[in-house]
Amino acid sequence: MGKLITEVARFVVFIALITATFTYESAGRVHKRHPAWAKTVGCGKERKTVMQFYFHDVISGENATAVQVVPAPGSNHRFFGFGFIAMVDDPLTVGPHPNSKLVGRAQGLYGSCSREDATLIMDLTYIFQDGIYNGSSLSILGRNSVLKPVREFPVIGGTGLFRMAVGYALARTYSITSRAAIVGYNITVYH
Repeated sequence: MGKLITEVARFVVFIALITATFTYESAGRVHKRHPAWAKTVGCGKERKTVMQFYFHDVISGENATAVQVVPAPGSNHRFFGFGFIAMVDDPLTVGPHPNSKLVGRAQGLYGSCSREDATLIMDLTYIFQDGIYNGSSLSILGRNSVLKPVREFPVIGGTGLFRMAVGYALARTYSITSRAAIVGYNITVYH
C-alpha cells in the first residue's frame, strides 16, 4: 500500500509540474535563456520584446547585399535618383562590426520615393536566427528619411514568436560610405 501511495504521489507531482510549465508558457513568459541583443517579458496578456542589432547594407563590391533592380529614370548613377528600386538580403549583427555575431537577415526591397531628398520607402522582413527568436520574423513597412539622425518605422506584423506583432523601430545611422551603410536598430514590439 505504501508503494502505491508513493507512485500516486510521484504521478501527481509530475502532472503538477507539466501543468505549471504549460501555464507559465501560455501566460506569455519566456523561460528560455535570452540572447544578449534581445529580451522578451510578459506584459499582461501580451509579451513585449525589446531588441537592438545592426543592419549592414552593402551596395557594391564582391559581397554586395543590395542589388538595384530598377534604375531611376534618366539617371546613370546606381542607388540614386527618384524611382530606383533595390532588393536586399542584409545581415543583422549584434554589434556594428561586420564580423560581429550574426543574429538574422533583413530581406525585401527599398526604393527612392522622394524627388526632393534622400527618402526611401522600405518593405523589409527581419528574419532572426539566434536563440529563442530563431525562425521568427518581423515586418517593417515605412518611409525612411535617410539623412535624419533618428528614423521611426512601424512594425506591421511578424511570424513565429512574433505572430500578431505590432510596434515600432528606431534606426540610427552608425556609419555610411559610398559603398555601405551600417544602421543601429532598436525595436519594441508587443505580440
